[in-house]
Amino acid sequence: MLSAPKIFERYEQIRPRLPAAPPQFSARKVTQDIGALTDIASEASAFVFDAFGVLNVGDTLIEGADRRLDQLRARGCAIRILTNAASYDRAGAVAKFANLGLTVLPEEIITSRDAALSALTPGLWGVIAAPEDDLGDIAHEALRLGDDPATFDRADGFLFLSSSGWTDARQAMLQKSLAAHDRPVLIANADLVAPRDDGFSLEPGHYGHWLLDDGAARVRFFGKPFGEVYDLVEATLPSVAPDRIVMCGDTLHTDILGAAARGWRTVLVTQDGLFAGHDTNDFCERAALNPDWRLNRI
Repeated sequence: MLSAPKIFERYEQIRPRLPAAPPQFSARKVTQDIGALTDIASEASAFVFDAFGVLNVGDTLIEGADRRLDQLRARGCAIRILTNAASYDRAGAVAKFANLGLTVLPEEIITSRDAALSALTPGLWGVIAAPEDDLGDIAHEALRLGDDPATFDRADGFLFLSSSGWTDARQAMLQKSLAAHDRPVLIANADLVAPRDDGFSLEPGHYGHWLLDDGAARVRFFGKPFGEVYDLVEATLPSVAPDRIVMCGDTLHTDILGAAARGWRTVLVTQDGLFAGHDTNDFCERAALNPDWRLNRI
């Protein structure tokens, strides 16, 4: 699946599980090409940025991203980073962007992990997490899942934070446990893939949709394009009308679709993310997802 056309096809296959775009958005045929976000700064009160493919690729800052955020702030625009990365807690998210060289305040960062953790209920949660994640921000009893099938059967529900170290064998154990006793599965990162320095990585969303394909019935996704993270962003921008919020992302079915469903305006960033090296016109037409604007880099 790890090529842009194949990833696009998979997103289209799961499209019925995603929020619907407003009719007027789906009917739009024209996207305006711009050279920089400063070209449209007068039309926005707030810019919301995806991270992977827009601000960074893997652990590498995209050239000029830091300066652009500072320029937009200087023009009076609020800045938010809305990321589906759920592998680290809030302190880890703040540290990540600081290490990239971005000047970002903690309150400017909203993560899909925040949304997923707010949905946890009392009980024993089987957690799929990166090895370095200490799970310290989980308020309920947590059991880290690994290679012991008995631990899967003990859990009252499952929280999927990271695909780091996750294997097909572990996925099969999860599928078998759910087939025997279906329980809630919270997917804290709705992305199918993420762009890395050396290609694409499979993300929790990929495994969540695999569970649905296999018959699990209680899988719930958090992060773009699903509504909870947009609630969190809008709560930090109480005086900003939705059509004055501009989402900047590299993925049609997460960044662009999710923002359009909220009535936000949208920018597709093309050079470094999912569609790097591809002409996006065909993808936009096939998906009937035509953002307001398009540019190479922010």
